[in-house]
Amino acid sequence: MSGQPTRFFFVHLQKTAGTSLWMRLQRHFPRENLYPTLDSKGDVSAVIDVDELRRSWRLHREELRVVTGHFPLCTVELLGVPFTTMTVLRDPVDRTLSYLRHHRSTIAEDANRSLSEIYDDPFRFHGLIHNHMVKMLSMSTDEMTDGALTHIEFTTAHLDRAKANLESIDVVGLQDDFESFCDELTRRFGWKLGRPTHTNRSEPAADDDDNGDLHDRIVSDNALDLALWEHARKLVAARTPE
Repeated sequence: MSGQPTRFFFVHLQKTAGTSLWMRLQRHFPRENLYPTLDSKGDVSAVIDVDELRRSWRLHREELRVVTGHFPLCTVELLGVPFTTMTVLRDPVDRTLSYLRHHRSTIAEDANRSLSEIYDDPFRFHGLIHNHMVKMLSMSTDEMTDGALTHIEFTTAHLDRAKANLESIDVVGLQDDFESFCDELTRRFGWKLGRPTHTNRSEPAADDDDNGDLHDRIVSDNALDLALWEHARKLVAARTPE
């Protein structure tokens, strides 16, 4: 594998500042070096459909240096080249509430639904909420049937695998200290990401907690993600120079 160019794979966990990173990557890399490619024309399938990624990879692999998208970590095994891997995690309750608010503000037919109603939608819950971070970091290619939307019956083995895989990721960041993550990319790779930029932020809503019930449900339903979050915080602290 000597002579291979350095390539980077960013596991974009939903609502963890990945879009902000995408905007800043465009300040350093020529657009043709970045996935999603220009010919995706903003099609959401480009950032969530593993088959679409593989099709585009076959066409553009010589130019691409950075792959971003809502693709499970195991996707790198399907692309056939080594990658330097990166990801950012977020407190699971904050991540879930942010996802629900963003969904309601962007999907017209759900604009008048409560956050709890959106949370209860089986497609949303199993696809993008339930232990989302553990799923994205633990899923195997054998388990993966629909990329990030794959329905997983979780076991403690998934948590153990997610922790081990997280430790293997080259650069790990935390959404609540996102600038330290960007500083690490600059320090290690010399990337010129420029000043902070923020996009897709959602403001707190009056029914965020639904009198506390929704918060409690998120905590109960996402116990594995909460355990992974604590592991991530310790891992980042251990990797941070004094």
